[in-house]
Amino acid sequence: MRVTRPMLALSGAVAILALTGCGGSGDKDEAAVPKEVSGSLEHIAAEADCKPNMQTDADTIRQALCKKGKDKYVLATFSTDRGQREWINTAKDYGGFYLVGRKWVAVGHEDVVQALRGTLGGSVEVGTNHSGHSSGDGGGGSSHSGHGDG
Repeated sequence: MRVTRPMLALSGAVAILALTGCGGSGDKDEAAVPKEVSGSLEHIAAEADCKPNMQTDADTIRQALCKKGKDKYVLATFSTDRGQREWINTAKDYGGFYLVGRKWVAVGHEDVVQALRGTLGGSVEVGTNHSGHSSGDGGGGSSHSGHGDG
């Protein structure tokens, strides 16, 4: 099955929006972070105590939904560092919180990402905040206006 980058970016963005809503801001105090895990999606999921529900299984990206209690997040692995960075850069336009490791990323609510960081290591990146409260437009329209134009 051949999956194109736009399809992957769109599926990732939809999953991110479903799990995190618009992005937020704020940093939490950094706790002791373990050495970053590596390996297959299944190995990383096992380290996070997740039974992955596979959503995408392609040559360039493997993506699964993980659930731990009431918390949900997306776990994805990539065949290349460049593919990972392109995916993250595109997805971050939709907000959210990203735990980034070498050739893998976990995406979810801030508290979920911070908790995973204590298990998986990695670094946290925050997507663009589209909440609209800093735009000053006062129009009362959707904070996501402009997405999908074209």
